[in-house]
Amino acid sequence: MLFIIALLASVVAVFVYINAKKRFNKAESTFALIGLIIAAIIAVMQFWTIIPAGHAGVVDFLGYVAENTLKPGVNLVNPMANVIKFDTRKQEIKEVMNAPSKEGLSIELEISLIFRLSMEKVNEIYKTAGDYEEYLQKLVIPNFRSVVRGVTTKYEAKALYTAEREKLESEIKDKLSGVKEINELIVLSTPLRTINLPQGLTLAIEEKLKAEQESQRMQFILEREKQEAERKRIEAQGIADFQKIVSQGISDQLLKWKGIEATEKLAASQNSKIVVIGSGKDGLPLILGGN
Repeated sequence: MLFIIALLASVVAVFVYINAKKRFNKAESTFALIGLIIAAIIAVMQFWTIIPAGHAGVVDFLGYVAENTLKPGVNLVNPMANVIKFDTRKQEIKEVMNAPSKEGLSIELEISLIFRLSMEKVNEIYKTAGDYEEYLQKLVIPNFRSVVRGVTTKYEAKALYTAEREKLESEIKDKLSGVKEINELIVLSTPLRTINLPQGLTLAIEEKLKAEQESQRMQFILEREKQEAERKRIEAQGIADFQKIVSQGISDQLLKWKGIEATEKLAASQNSKIVVIGSGKDGLPLILGGN
C-alpha cells in the first residue's frame, strides 16, 4: 500500500514540477522536485524489507502466500506484497487447569509450555490461522490442555509428588510434539509449576510417602546389620579354623624337642647355673640360674 501511495505521489510531483517550469515558478518547481525525490526514495525502499533477529517473515501477495519464508536480515520482496513477521524466539505459555488423575480425582495444575515457532513453517501458521494470537487461542492452547488431561489420567495423584513427575512432564512433551495440528511448534519443555490437591489428600499422600521412606530406611538398616553379622560369622569361623590348624600341628614330641633345644642353649651359656638332672617336666634337666 505504501508503495502505491509513494508511486502516486511521485506522479503528482512530476506533473506539478512540469507545470511550475512552464509558469517559471521556481519555488513551486523546487518544492515539487523535493517531493518527487522523497516519494521516489520511499517507493524504492518498498522493494526491501528487514526481518529482525529471531523472527521470520511471510510474504502475502493478493492472497497468495509464498512457500519460502524470509530469514533475518535484508530481503528483496515484491513492493506490493504484505510481509507478516513472526517471532521465532523461545516463548512460554502458562495454563492453570483442572486435570483428572488415575483415581478420578480432580487436580489443579499450573503448567507451562515452553516452545518456539519453526522458522520454516511460519507460513503454514499464517495459512491456517492468519494471526499468531489466533493460532495460539484456536490451536495451540486447546491441544495443549487436551494432551495434559489425557496424560494425567494415566498417573495416580501421588506420582506428582515423586520422581514420576518428571516422567509425566516428558510424556506430555512427547505427546504434544506429535500433534499434527500444531506441528509448526517446536516443544522445548512442559514443566509443572504448581500442584494443588484437596488438603486431606495432600496430607494422606505425604504421610504415605513418609511411611514408605521410613520403611526403606529400616530395610536398609536391617540389610546392613545382616551383612555385619555375616562378616562377624566369617571372621569367627576363620579364627576357629586357624586355632584348629595350629593345635593340630603342635605334638608332644615337638614340645619335647623344643625343650631339649632350649636346655642346650641354657647349658651353653657362660652364666653360672645349677643343673638338676631329670628334675624338670617330662624328665628334662632343671636349670637354676646363678648370676
